[in-house]
Amino acid sequence: MQTLKIGTRGSPLALAQAHETQARLMQAHGLPEQAFEVMVISTSGDRIQDRPLSEAGGKGLFTKEIEEALLERRIDIAVHSSKDMPTVLPDGLELSAFLPREDARDAFIGKAAKRIADLPQGARLGSSSLRRQALIRRMRPDLDVVMFRGNVQTRLRKLDEGVADGTILAYAGLKRLGLENVVTDLMPLEDFPPAPGQGAIGIETRIGDRDVEKMLEAIHHVPTGQALACERAFLAALDGSCRTPIAGYATVSGEELSFAGLIISPDGTQWHEVRLDGQAHDAADIGTEAARMVRAKAGSTFFDGWA
Repeated sequence: MQTLKIGTRGSPLALAQAHETQARLMQAHGLPEQAFEVMVISTSGDRIQDRPLSEAGGKGLFTKEIEEALLERRIDIAVHSSKDMPTVLPDGLELSAFLPREDARDAFIGKAAKRIADLPQGARLGSSSLRRQALIRRMRPDLDVVMFRGNVQTRLRKLDEGVADGTILAYAGLKRLGLENVVTDLMPLEDFPPAPGQGAIGIETRIGDRDVEKMLEAIHHVPTGQALACERAFLAALDGSCRTPIAGYATVSGEELSFAGLIISPDGTQWHEVRLDGQAHDAADIGTEAARMVRAKAGSTFFDGWA
């Protein structure tokens, strides 16, 4: 193979994930750095900063231009944050490998207090995620939740500038950037469940590109792939998008898989949870069944107004 071209967004976190992928491939195959080229591709999601993604077009805004480059063979693989990936991919593309998952918890970064519970009444908490906004409102309905877009560094700068009294970011991203020191509290998975795919790096390829698939087999982490298959099936069965506050987290131990999912109204006043265990090789079926169960619990009116 010629130089393997790795497509990625240009944020510091996206680049860290692309370089982690490159380093793992170098180590797995004994290849030099020159065997790879990291190519930065600007996406609509990066350029649109003035409104929530749910109003601008959803998750696909972070992947569209990168996937076009993949289909046009300008790049050979695309490296993504798995939680940014739509459940339906363009024809001809697939998520073919996942790196070992990082810590999936959300991290609170507080200026006015170290924990959400200790924020003063009416404090401003910044987040652009509907899931996080809903979970915050469930915990503290008195807080003023404000939109907070931008990459990790931008959000931390906004916090320093006093735009909000605190924010919530994925702990995995902060760890990959060496910014664990800014965290003032880690949110328990039971009370503040993560987005499906959170903490996992996914690698997208062209279907049938056997040379690339063979390279990626060496770095694919099977348990992460099984967990993500379950979580993404749960999301897909619920028509999950940026307009739908959905949480889901699967863990794999040997041949066993355990899944916990949640749907919550945007105002945080209503929610329904589901737990389901099974065999890891049935991961996608478990996710689909969990979605059916939670839909039955919630009833049809719960989803009124969801896009």
